[in-house]
Formats: sequence, structure tokens, C-alpha cells
Amino acid sequence: MNPVLVFDIETVPDVAGVRRLQSLPARLSDDEVAEIAFHQRRAQTGGDFLPHYLQRVVAISCVLRAGESWKVWSIGSEADGEAELIQRFFDGIEKFSPQLVSWNGQGFDAQVLHYRGLVHGVVAERYWDQGEDDREFKWNNYISRYHARHLDLMDLLALYQPRAAAPLDALAKLMGFPGKLGMDGSAVWGAYRAGRLAEIRNYCETDVVNTWLVYLRFQRMRGILSREAHAREEALVRAALEAMPQAHWREYLAAWPAHA
Repeated sequence: MNPVLVFDIETVPDVAGVRRLQSLPARLSDDEVAEIAFHQRRAQTGGDFLPHYLQRVVAISCVLRAGESWKVWSIGSEADGEAELIQRFFDGIEKFSPQLVSWNGQGFDAQVLHYRGLVHGVVAERYWDQGEDDREFKWNNYISRYHARHLDLMDLLALYQPRAAAPLDALAKLMGFPGKLGMDGSAVWGAYRAGRLAEIRNYCETDVVNTWLVYLRFQRMRGILSREAHAREEALVRAALEAMPQAHWREYLAAWPAHA
């Protein structure tokens, strides 16, 4: 099996960027600046979700299946800045050239990583290769929407029709997996302002495991995994999580009983 890397990001408003773009006075708090941006966005679109380029990355979590190993982790540490998180993510692609898997990665995560990587001067040579360096990438690269090197499960399963897109939480739960536990994307900004970055990283990790489990079911549906191979892959995930002492994995396993 070629290396497979599932990824997910969590973001907060780029308060410093909003200050810079709007020349806001320094006396305004971060909360006040964010609320100004939310208010303007609501006036423009009816919602307060800021555009991709004003989303600051605070967590990137991954599942990597390579060789005989499976692991889940969040890149870097809580002390690392956005630039280092993004550079380390693209360094992993440079090293492994993995199959990327995401849920709405082509609609959100990738674009955010592009814009924010550009802001910070990140280098991602392999990721942007469309055949200039490796001829194989001309026909299958990370950038083109209908190429498979970055598989956006949400986009593919909906046959690229936004109206048909399913939320990961709902689909995972319908399939017997835990889905989101304790937090969702709308709560990330509040948790970040409260200093709960560790909780955000844990939440992001559970989301990539949900995505991996849905991906395994998709591989079973398309005939890549036999019934037995699929069962072995799920057992590998369960065993790896059982070996981890963190509380969020105890909660995850409790919501995913062995008979599910």
C-alpha cells in the first residue's frame, strides 16, 4: 500500500491580518477586531465565516498509513506558529509523496494552506508539481480537481455537486463511527480565545480518524479492500488507539464499541 495521509486543519480569524487590511486602532481587542470582521462578513454574505485567506491555521492533524504502521498526530507543538505548522505539513508531502485524503479539503483546507503558506513564504515544491519535475504528476497531481492524488471524499461522493455534500459528522455516525466529540468547527474560535488549544488539537485528531474510517469503507465499496482486509485495517486503528493514554481516545473508543 502506498503511503496515505489524511489531513484536517482548524483555523481562527486572522486578527492581525484584519487589523492590517483595515488599519484598525491598536486599542481594539482581538475579540473586537474579530467581531468587526464577522459583522462585515454577515452584511456581505449573511454568514460570519471569514474568507479563506483570513483563516489562520492553529492545528493540522494527520493520519499516516505507511508500510505496516498507522499513526495519528497533530503536527508540531502548541507553541509552534502558523508558518512552521504549514511548512512541516508540506515537508511531509515532499518526503513521502503520499496519497492525500480529506473531507472538503478541496473546498477549504487546501485553499487555506495555499493562501497562508503564500503569506509566510512556505516552500512546497512537490505539492505544486504538475509534471514539470515528475512526468507522472502531469496525469495525477495534487492540484487538479479530478485527479486522485488528493482525494476529497466529500467532493467525490457528492459527484462534485455541492447540494449533495454530506457533513462528516452525520455520515460517520450513520456508519457506526463516533463522529465529532465535544466540539465542532463553530466552537474553535471561542476555545482558542479561552486558551484551549490542546482541546482543539485533540478534536482535529478525532476528525482525521473519522475521515480515515470513512475512507476505509470507501475503499471496501470500490473493491480495493476485501472484507477481510477492511476488518484488519479497522482492527489496526482500534489497537493503535487503545495503546494511546490520552483521554480523547478513551472517549472515542467508548463511542465506537467493538461490536459496532
